[in-house]
Amino acid sequence: MNENNCRASYYADSANDCVDYAALSGEQQADICVIGAGYTGLSAALHLAKKGYAVTLLESETVGWGASGRNGGQVCPGHNMSHAELSKKVGRAAADALWHSSLESVQLVKDLIAEYQIDCDLKQGVMHVAAKPAHVADIRDSVSYKQKVLAYDKIDFVSDAEVQAMLGTERYYGGEYWQDAVHLHPLNYALGLAKAATAAGVKIHEHSRVTQYQAGKHAAVHTQDGVVKAKYILLACNGYLDKLEPRIAGKIMPINNFIIATEPLSDELCRRINRDDIAVADSRFVINYFKLSGDNRLLWGGGENYRRHFPKDIPNFVRPYMLQFYPELSDVKIDYGWGGTLAITLNRMPHFDRLEENLFVAQGYSGHGVALATLGGKLMAEAISGSVETFDLFSRVPSPSFPGGTLLRWPGLVAGMLYYSMRDRFF
Repeated sequence: MNENNCRASYYADSANDCVDYAALSGEQQADICVIGAGYTGLSAALHLAKKGYAVTLLESETVGWGASGRNGGQVCPGHNMSHAELSKKVGRAAADALWHSSLESVQLVKDLIAEYQIDCDLKQGVMHVAAKPAHVADIRDSVSYKQKVLAYDKIDFVSDAEVQAMLGTERYYGGEYWQDAVHLHPLNYALGLAKAATAAGVKIHEHSRVTQYQAGKHAAVHTQDGVVKAKYILLACNGYLDKLEPRIAGKIMPINNFIIATEPLSDELCRRINRDDIAVADSRFVINYFKLSGDNRLLWGGGENYRRHFPKDIPNFVRPYMLQFYPELSDVKIDYGWGGTLAITLNRMPHFDRLEENLFVAQGYSGHGVALATLGGKLMAEAISGSVETFDLFSRVPSPSFPGGTLLRWPGLVAGMLYYSMRDRFF
């Protein structure tokens, strides 16, 4: 556990429907035991309960405590690996299906919010912008590819001048605007899923860290004070997997990302720096991303580290990234600074796997977690109930381990990240 994760975030202080779930005590029987109450685990539990399964969900901290309650809240189609690259890896038909699954993942989030009336500041529109003039051509080509090759008409290329008018800065250039993408309050979305899951019959236990488990015929999941005996086990730990399952720990790399929240801004200032109230991510390798909260705060994500500890002063760690683009905000008070741990894979595609007949995992969303983790939970539920086509589609995407496994992956990753960070600055 990273002790800095306990610091308050804007999301935690503006959370709805906070419910305390009792820790697991004693023995329980279930059809499925889900480990981890982030988007993957909550979605899996909800979809399984709707199918009539008895589900117990175990969380080491509290619902949405990890990256699911701490992220930038962007819900956008696509994968980190382009459709053209995927076509080379898995063939055109599978790449097409993976593209459509990304569209499905965004729609799934919208549908769940609508069905369960989740109050999470849902807003329309996400734009990916060029941080340098040299990046504009790639963005224009990306839009053209999606329009022509994928026949996707919900995306537009936005000129330098229009981007600058929309965002009130000359430091950003052309962009791709995703019309159907949305952004939201990530913790309130997670809490809404938990409320829906418990209403469907799921038993959620917080402060119930799993110490060990065994799959197979006599599957059981152990915590310090209890045990769940189940037919299936789902691993939904993502960046917090740690040493629980050594067979897949090397498939992911936990990294820390950080966000600040300003004091509430005037309506005039909000319109000037984000005219259309959209979410934005830029083209740097270590990206900046930002949006306005429901109460007019600028939420700005910037900077990463690859250690087990967060910076001592997160606001002053992140603030310079914001001021590069909006120096006029230098006198604006920063009310919150927090971080979260996500998991990336070597090829930046999610890692889905069936480790044993009754043991499933979905992890490594590499920054696309709101949509793809929600879908990942649903796909595990479908696989258990006998429909494995889409789960298997993801599981067939090659998912190499980091060189050196869990012991030596850190030095290699840090060297690589530092190289690309230098490219952000100088090229």
